[in-house]
Amino acid sequence: MKRYCLALDLAGDPDLIAEYERCHRQVWPEIKKSITDSGVLQMEIYRTGNRLFMIMETDDAFSLQRKADLDLANARVQEWEELMWKYQRPLPWAKNGEKWVLLERIFQLDANDLNQV
Repeated sequence: MKRYCLALDLAGDPDLIAEYERCHRQVWPEIKKSITDSGVLQMEIYRTGNRLFMIMETDDAFSLQRKADLDLANARVQEWEELMWKYQRPLPWAKNGEKWVLLERIFQLDANDLNQV
């Protein structure tokens, strides 16, 4: 299993943030299917202020590039993504056209390691 952590900003408008959250309480079935079909086993999105943080657990064959290619070929996913841009804003350091930015892990604590001290 692989884990990916990504970040994205939302518009700084409380009404748009509330609307975005409502959309995510009723994600279209086709979007959920496209996510799981790409090899995502579990996905969670957290918010603080207007910053989003996504955690994806995937199967070992998962590839971000393959998911992007599948998304581009799926008209319903493209419709969802276009709708989401109403609410989303790229991070200041995101590449041109980049939405979710992959985070780099800088620390990991494993409780099992503590038992070996």
